[in-house]
Amino acid sequence: MSLSLWDIIVLAVVQGIAEFLPISSSGHLVIIARLLAPEGGRDLDIADLNIVLHGGTLMSILVYYWQRVWRLLGEDRRTIGLLIVGTIPAVILGLALKEYLEAILENPLLAGSLLLVTGTVLLWAVRRPPGDGRYQQMSYWTALKIGLIQAAAILPGLSRSGLTISSGLSQGLSRQDAATFSFLLAIPVISGACVLEGFDLASAEELHTPLIHLAIGALISFVVGLVALWWLVSWLEKGRLQYFAWWCYAVGIAVIIWQLSLPARSQHPAPIDRPAATPALEQQEFDQ
Repeated sequence: MSLSLWDIIVLAVVQGIAEFLPISSSGHLVIIARLLAPEGGRDLDIADLNIVLHGGTLMSILVYYWQRVWRLLGEDRRTIGLLIVGTIPAVILGLALKEYLEAILENPLLAGSLLLVTGTVLLWAVRRPPGDGRYQQMSYWTALKIGLIQAAAILPGLSRSGLTISSGLSQGLSRQDAATFSFLLAIPVISGACVLEGFDLASAEELHTPLIHLAIGALISFVVGLVALWWLVSWLEKGRLQYFAWWCYAVGIAVIIWQLSLPARSQHPAPIDRPAATPALEQQEFDQ
């Protein structure tokens, strides 16, 4: 099933917002995809779109944190090692899921259930007093622990930004440093996802989405991503993560109810019309 321009705009806005706000971009994309294709979200062919939308949000991080990224080449060179250590778990788990358990990444019921987990983690983070630690001074073991949390967020419904920021706060980082390290850690992860999806796209015979539509999607995800980044950092500094937690609870409960109600509606399928039996057919059935 191909995507219309309107579908692309909706998915680009969702990607730009949910990639950075702690409400799980993967979970929301799974839910939106199922809503756009109610007979089965996996029928939507969004392989080529995924690349440009992730590319757009990647550019949002690079523009917003360009000074921090530039420092990685100089005074913050040690942070590169921390980012490598923190990325390893996501690479291992991501490749394993893509190879063997890709179907669970497209399950809206799982996404709804794990949104409740994200909401609970965010409420915990709000109630925890922030530390004063700097991400440049953290140990490699701390970076690995945050990386393990990031790896778990590959599952739909678990917010990568929400879980990694909360993990950073639990390790004594300040709110600003927890957010900064979380999004610096997103750069290799999103870049890797783009590379993997790019290989899949290169093996395809043709693009399923016009180039102009892909460009529009990338631009929208970039602009919306910049706004979402500014929004999250501002609210994090003010200790307002609980508002995102309530959103996760509301969407998660709604999706769970929606998905659990589907079998009930399908328990009584519509009767199948059978062709009128001919006399010969009636005799054949009687003989049986």
